[in-house]
Amino acid sequence: MISINNLNYNIGSRVLYEGANLHIKPKDKIGLIGLNGTGKSTLLKMIVGDLTIDGGDISQSKDCTIGFLNQDLLSYQSAEPILDVAMKAFAEAVDIHHKIDKVLAEMEANYSDDLVTKLTKLQERFEALDGYAIQSKAEEILEGIGFSTKDLTRPLKEFSGGWRMRVMLAKLLLEKPSLLMLDEPTNHLDLPSIQWVESYLKTYEGAVIVVSHDRHFINNTVNTIVEVSNGKLNLYAGNYDFYLQEKELRNEIQKNAFENQQQKIKQTEKFIERFKAKATKARQVQSRVKALDRMDKIDDVLDENAKVNFRFNFNKPSGRHVIQLTDVSKSYGDLVILKNTNAHIERGDKIALIGANGKGKSTLLRIIAGTDKVNGKREEGYNVIKSFYAQHQLEALNIEYEILEEMKASGTDKTEMQLRSVLGCFLFSDEDVFKKIKVLSGGEKSRVALAKTLISEANFLLLDEPTNHLDIQSVNILIQALQQYEGTFIVVSHDRYFVTEIANKIWYIENNEIKEYPGTYEEYMWWKEKQAAAAPTVQPQVKKEEPKAKPKPAPSQTNNLSMEAQKELKALRKKLDGIENEILETEVKIEEAEKELASPEVFESPDALAQSNEKYQLIKAELEKLNDQWEETGIKIEELEKQLA
Repeated sequence: MISINNLNYNIGSRVLYEGANLHIKPKDKIGLIGLNGTGKSTLLKMIVGDLTIDGGDISQSKDCTIGFLNQDLLSYQSAEPILDVAMKAFAEAVDIHHKIDKVLAEMEANYSDDLVTKLTKLQERFEALDGYAIQSKAEEILEGIGFSTKDLTRPLKEFSGGWRMRVMLAKLLLEKPSLLMLDEPTNHLDLPSIQWVESYLKTYEGAVIVVSHDRHFINNTVNTIVEVSNGKLNLYAGNYDFYLQEKELRNEIQKNAFENQQQKIKQTEKFIERFKAKATKARQVQSRVKALDRMDKIDDVLDENAKVNFRFNFNKPSGRHVIQLTDVSKSYGDLVILKNTNAHIERGDKIALIGANGKGKSTLLRIIAGTDKVNGKREEGYNVIKSFYAQHQLEALNIEYEILEEMKASGTDKTEMQLRSVLGCFLFSDEDVFKKIKVLSGGEKSRVALAKTLISEANFLLLDEPTNHLDIQSVNILIQALQQYEGTFIVVSHDRYFVTEIANKIWYIENNEIKEYPGTYEEYMWWKEKQAAAAPTVQPQVKKEEPKAKPKPAPSQTNNLSMEAQKELKALRKKLDGIENEILETEVKIEEAEKELASPEVFESPDALAQSNEKYQLIKAELEKLNDQWEETGIKIEELEKQLA
């Protein structure tokens, strides 16, 4: 399907690929791994044709189609509803649907046998493309990756970059290309969405290439690992766990071969040096010199498993009680995040806060940090020194500073040698520390921000999605650092391997309350499964009904169309479109009213709060009225369509 032969690619004087080979077959599920900067994303861009190779050949079969999810899609914006954006995957079916609408409009004004014949052919093609099911398919995938039914009619431009990326993922999954290439898809997914995508990819009919730092995700979705190392593409016929075992075995064989060859080289060089001046040995000496020149040198094994050997100490340990939340409530308008909930963090707790997006994990982290106001009581313990890492910390880096300068500016009293040692743990060695922040990749900036967080001498760390944009090796470094850390921390993460390695308590938000499981992630999952199995009132799983598509023009297949009925149907559809537009406008007003209710100026003023709440209730009532009108009009359209069918 895709054949890569003797691939060469350079960035300036740096060799990225040299004589690399790879053959991708239909239904291959490949995990593409390697250190940051080895060229994983570059390879995907070369396959899709966005980059021109310097040598070799990348060829694909004629019937091969490629879908590529990459981080560049974060900038894509559109005023169209996300459902319409996703349905662009069915371009031909959507185009035929528009043509059917056009023919129907023509038939109302000028009925003829030619138009009926044209309509019939269009219908046949539309049905062959399963056109009547495309909307329900799009809705199913969008809701599977975390969107609510209400979200589907919202314009794409209203969503953040991460949510826009999910829409692009949905569109690709609906297109079902021969080769699906996903570059760090889990960066923008919560745990339920990650598990949904895993399940989808397991049964995906085409080939898949995944670049991801999430070890569990790779293990659950691929059957082949391709490692980018030393300019080559090394194949391992198994998942990530198999790769680790096989890699260790290969390294052992290579290490032995390297050492044997080095010993042979030393003996040969010793012979040459000893007898090069003797005429009687000239022939043997020359023979050995030529043998050395012809010898294929075996490379030594590179140790790619960086070890953290710096202890992240702090001068002042906290008291036993770090944070106490009592009867805490938090809401944004009608959206309740927490309600009269309690939580307690003690010194030495290593907490992982997990769960689906939208449950309020980041909000809870800000409440614990003391940056969000709440109803209820938040008490901070004795001598607690906090350090908060979130994605916005990347934007807070001074782009004109060099890495070492940025570390010095963090306010610690560590020497340059100590700072270099910390940066070495985060894969910045030698001259790397003099790189400007502005030239760093997203992953490199994340490592700098994390390094700053860990040298802050804080005894309480709050980390929001720290593994995003990190490669597997960098995630392992962070795991080692947190395992050595002697203070207290709470981490929001969807990376199951990461959470398994660092947490001794699991928090999750359920029914607007903070729940705690006092154990590791593996123990928590065992407990959840046991709970589910023992539940006496568990109902049998009912297959989810496909969402009803909004009433769409359903062309009649009879030649005896009633002109009066068609006119009435057209008027009702026009009315329905008008109601839908009013609903969209009213939903925007609802969101604006909710933001107003949540603003500090309104929230802190009883009079302003009452006035804003009254305005919000009026808009909400208007929306309910519009929804009733939409439903009534939809029923009338359905009844009329049945009469015409």
